[in-house]
Amino acid sequence: MAAQGAPATRASLISPLRSAGRTDEVVQRIGEAIHLGLVVDGEQLPTEVEFATQLGVSPMTLREALAVLREQGLVETRRGRTGGTFVRRPANPPRGPLEDRIRSATVSELRDLADEQLAVSGTSARLAAERASSASLRRLLNLVEQLAKAEGLGARIRADSRFHIEVAIASQSERLTRREVDLQSGTAGLLWLAHGDGTPVDKAVEEHHAIATAIAEEDGERARALAERHVQGNLRRLIELHLRLTEHEGDEVADGV
Repeated sequence: MAAQGAPATRASLISPLRSAGRTDEVVQRIGEAIHLGLVVDGEQLPTEVEFATQLGVSPMTLREALAVLREQGLVETRRGRTGGTFVRRPANPPRGPLEDRIRSATVSELRDLADEQLAVSGTSARLAAERASSASLRRLLNLVEQLAKAEGLGARIRADSRFHIEVAIASQSERLTRREVDLQSGTAGLLWLAHGDGTPVDKAVEEHHAIATAIAEEDGERARALAERHVQGNLRRLIELHLRLTEHEGDEVADGV
């Protein structure tokens, strides 16, 4: 297998916004990265100038976003020589905003998102089978174990998203890694809300293990097919949850008439 350098980690994985970005968009991007575990609890974020440049926004916009994140309890600012802005990650993300996002999306929008995920995840898995290092394979299998042992919404989101990001890192494609990070930031929380609290993680663990095994065996076409099948199953769950939430909303409106 091809040699691989150290993977991108932590705050450097937070992808830039596609446009200039409003404060609320920056808040959402950083907040999702914190909940996904792309930045770890207690980690110091880059300086405002460096972080603003990384995200492609103005320092003023970033400063306003960090103020909102402080109010939400997701970051804290310390003064002095060892000061800076540090991450404070809660055990679980709030469910309300996730439900609102699924409820407000259309079936076409969810399907379009899955189409992009299909292309990125499938290609990443195929290339990972050709290029993954031994270290990457160990990380993938470790992340499968982390998901199997994860308890609670937050831990499951983090283990799941990090697995898919690690597959992209193993592909040794910076562009695919950036797209996977962006997609995981927008979908991981929604997917595990769709699984439901009472849903066992066995199915997801089994699918992750199968993808990792195909990559380890250097079977690119099988890895791609398994990754694509995994995305298609996730799309079905998202659409089912969307329909349940919107039907429930319709029932509430009807009851109030």
